[in-house]
Amino acid sequence: MTKSKNEKLFLRLRQEYPVFVYESYSIEAIENELIIGFRFNIDRTIDFNPKIRIRTGRLIHNLPEKVDQIKPLLENIVFNIGMIELISYWKAACPPVIRIMPAQLTTGQAEWWKKLYFNGLGEFFYLNSIHANPSTFMEIESVGVRGFTVQSVDHADNYLIPIGGGKDSAVTLSLLKNNGEKIMPLIMNPRGATIETIKAAGLDLDDCILIFRTIDPKLPELNNQGFLNGHTPFSAMLAFYTLLCSALTGYNNIVLSNEGSANESTIPGTGINHQYSKSLEFENDFRSYYEHYISEDFNYFSLLRPLSELQIAGIFSKLPEYHKIFRSCNVGSKTDTWCGKCPKCLFTHIMLSAYMGIGDADRIIGAAMLDDAENEHTFDELTGYSGIKPFDCVGTTLEVKQALEMILDQKKNRPLPYLLSRFTSQVTEKIMQPDFSRIEEAHFVPDKLIKLLKLKIQ
Repeated sequence: MTKSKNEKLFLRLRQEYPVFVYESYSIEAIENELIIGFRFNIDRTIDFNPKIRIRTGRLIHNLPEKVDQIKPLLENIVFNIGMIELISYWKAACPPVIRIMPAQLTTGQAEWWKKLYFNGLGEFFYLNSIHANPSTFMEIESVGVRGFTVQSVDHADNYLIPIGGGKDSAVTLSLLKNNGEKIMPLIMNPRGATIETIKAAGLDLDDCILIFRTIDPKLPELNNQGFLNGHTPFSAMLAFYTLLCSALTGYNNIVLSNEGSANESTIPGTGINHQYSKSLEFENDFRSYYEHYISEDFNYFSLLRPLSELQIAGIFSKLPEYHKIFRSCNVGSKTDTWCGKCPKCLFTHIMLSAYMGIGDADRIIGAAMLDDAENEHTFDELTGYSGIKPFDCVGTTLEVKQALEMILDQKKNRPLPYLLSRFTSQVTEKIMQPDFSRIEEAHFVPDKLIKLLKLKIQ
């Protein structure tokens, strides 16, 4: 991505707009929908009022009654959802003070949020050429008088699974469903690939929690006017919504599909990581946060954390029911297509080619990506020969190289596509062979599910 020189704009906006205010939140249950809203403002001059709808379908018999039963817990979670939602609006002007009015944060909570904001905005700061200091980039003033207490939750040992429409969540869904577990998919802003993934699993949308989240239209208006814009920690925001859905449904296991590669920095040698809120560090911090400040009864973990991208791709290659309908392209997400040019498309193409062959990968993506010279720069980023990785959710450079070696083994003496030939001319080091039976030890996956993973990678 191209860097913008916005340091002066950053400093000017902070002077013009010194305070961001989190004013209030609201909760309303109507039939089978929970409607939550927030009121934020930038220095009392620019107001934001986003609303989010959560549809429970036939999953909860009487939603208003359920909300009343667990109202203190829900209010705590919704307040915290506001804490992560606000960062999308704060980043427009980056005021040096965030004033929290609906409730009182402890010192520990304030420090937790500052860490998340700073690390989750690492890409935003980098691409805007902003030199932010983790101690001074913002001050959190908590002026609310209400305090929340940790609540117990009546939960069953079932599985709530966020579905993104890509190969990873399809693997998680398939593993748990075929193992006979009681599952409930969760979809934020349903689209073609997420809906088709549910259908391919033999479910329908009434079996799911659906979250409809929109951005206040004033934010894109500010972007068009020249305010700051950039990446925010989406997965951290989703994490707090999953707590809300877990509390409503009683499904205590919240099962993500983040793999070990999410821990690798996008900029080598730095803490800048596009996938920070998918990392093990965030997962650990988040588990600690809800245990100390919300409830000890949730269980948030990533099932695929112990696996490599190659292991996950190997499992996915044996799930043909998802091959035609999954999508991992951010560029084409709104049209449910593969663009055939972005890092996600090329990375996915390489992983599929390693197991299914280049021809099948070409047919799935709809482009002969390894023979496209226009993908050269992206290819060099994925293989680690350009200095930085793409700012996208892709695997480690080692995993990409290992996948390319697997493709080369298939080709033997046959002509190589352009990018594969380029790789053979670039690589000088001996590439470590993948250990397909390896289970990484750093994870929070329950033992019985580790046994399931081991069966699938043997």
